[in-house]
Amino acid sequence: MFTSPALRISLSFIGVAGFCLFFADMAISSQNPWREMGRLALGLLTPDLFAVGDVGTALVKTIAFAIVGVTLGCGAGFLLALGFDSRFIRLGCAFVRAIHELFWALIFLQFFGFHPLTGVLAIAIPYAGIFAKVFAEILENADPLPEHVLPAGSGRLSAFVFGRVAVAWPHLVSYTAYRLECGLRSSAILGFVGLPTLGFYLQSSFSQGYYSQVGALLLLFFILIGTLRIWARPRLIPAYVALAPFMLGSGMPIAWQNASRFFTQDIVPSPLRDGEGWEALWDWLASIVLTEALPGLWNTLVLTQIALVGTAVIALCVFPLISRHFGGPKRRLAGHTLLVVARSTPEYILAYILLQLWGPSMLPAVVALALHNGAIIGHLIGRQSNEIILRPDSASGLNRYGFELVPRVYGGFLAFLFYRWEVILRESAILGILGVATLGFYVDSAIQEIRFDRAMVLILVTALLNIAVDAVSRRLRKRIRAQVVPTC
Repeated sequence: MFTSPALRISLSFIGVAGFCLFFADMAISSQNPWREMGRLALGLLTPDLFAVGDVGTALVKTIAFAIVGVTLGCGAGFLLALGFDSRFIRLGCAFVRAIHELFWALIFLQFFGFHPLTGVLAIAIPYAGIFAKVFAEILENADPLPEHVLPAGSGRLSAFVFGRVAVAWPHLVSYTAYRLECGLRSSAILGFVGLPTLGFYLQSSFSQGYYSQVGALLLLFFILIGTLRIWARPRLIPAYVALAPFMLGSGMPIAWQNASRFFTQDIVPSPLRDGEGWEALWDWLASIVLTEALPGLWNTLVLTQIALVGTAVIALCVFPLISRHFGGPKRRLAGHTLLVVARSTPEYILAYILLQLWGPSMLPAVVALALHNGAIIGHLIGRQSNEIILRPDSASGLNRYGFELVPRVYGGFLAFLFYRWEVILRESAILGILGVATLGFYVDSAIQEIRFDRAMVLILVTALLNIAVDAVSRRLRKRIRAQVVPTC
């Protein structure tokens, strides 16, 4: 049994997570968390939409930022996918997608301020890298047969458009629609850095203890995501794309001298900016690495590995909720609703809420990451289990779960889990902005102290860490010979 690569890898990850638990701060430090949780639950059950000012404007701007950002990212990503064979383009795309949207927003805030360009580019740039990678994989895996039956003399462009793109078109459209859902989540959390989306009002309501307003905003967000297929029909998308830029608002005027100063002074390492020479630069870098990068990197990895195993546990527990092998239509509908709510809630928002209730530690971040990602993988594995045909005399109950279904879906489950590994790492880093001592904590501290040179070094460390984890994840997926259709 222990000769199975999948089992050995699984046990290794569980062992690493168990080791990490000894170093993780998992305490609940708030005075009376259950009372606050009760107040929050009451607020969620009694949402008050009319108490939230400008909620309509926030909703429109959330959608507008998502549509414009995803459109730009999709267009740029498609063009980059055409040249994805180039190592330069692959590395460039890996770098931009390794930096979380909130990090991009924090960078652009320094020279664009609270202008719509900040939110649009914060979504468009990392999404371009993601689109490029996924579109390249979809085009590469498209059936080449239609290209061979085109009339003789057809040019390369015709062969590409009518052969490769035509075959891959349904997959390209499907993935773009899924990425729009991700864009709505990204747009919402941009409100946490001050942009006028739903996250801004959610943070304001929560900090004042207005839990009915929090409930109303969350309900509105779930409805927005849950009805995406209704209001974002393909024939309506061109109209949305045309209107969305006009819905962003004007924001504050851009001070272009700030942009010039940012690139020519602010991000230049201080020893070089002050003329202290290369030797001082080395000491400066060593200080950042020892006092900020390494502690932040360690905490990021600890949080990631615990959350990854937590994600796995939740995914394996919840996938039967939507599996046709474990219940009737009513129970599956309830299961679908539960998973949609869990996977639609951005990790950042969920972690923010839990941090307010339980106090600052890694526990809220672990729970938020595990719930969100576990629901996503549970949904995918549940759908996969529905394709399995069991014998009429197959076992039932726990025996069906343990001996019939889990062994058959386990390869796909691991592939999805390792694919989400990089995503969980990105989220673990960014949750530092909320106070958890991951890399994001040090990045945010450096920006608050107007030390952008230090912030850029730490963001670079974060990006390199993500690229390294992505490379390990690909190797592990190859080792267990599992392929996965990329999700969010």
